[in-house]
Amino acid sequence: MDLYTKQADSVTYDNLIAGTSIPLEIKSVTLKAGQGILKRGTVLGIIAASGLAVPVNSANTDGSQSADCILTDDVDTGDAGATTNVVATAYSSGLFNRKALIFGGTDTAANHETRLRELGIFLKDNIPY
Repeated sequence: MDLYTKQADSVTYDNLIAGTSIPLEIKSVTLKAGQGILKRGTVLGIIAASGLAVPVNSANTDGSQSADCILTDDVDTGDAGATTNVVATAYSSGLFNRKALIFGGTDTAANHETRLRELGIFLKDNIPY
């Protein structure tokens, strides 16, 4: 391969962001240790007693049953025995592709769309490219 045809890098689109008509705002969150790798696009809920973020799951009763934000990047929180919580960034507003979001348990976007809208996080169906 000569100098002019060598590929330097590539970009893979995850189709998470569905537009720019709603400003993307970012905030800091502290992820609970020991959850393994949480993927970009994971919708997070906050445990009321500790303030720690976990994937939102409507079956929970500790505060994390309510959506709060969307993780901006993949984050490794460590294996099950990990004890060090991880600070990360999450979207607190914006327009997102509902089919690219990740939820805890068996939840779907329909379970949390109203709450997300109240936070300034809007969902739509995006056509993949």
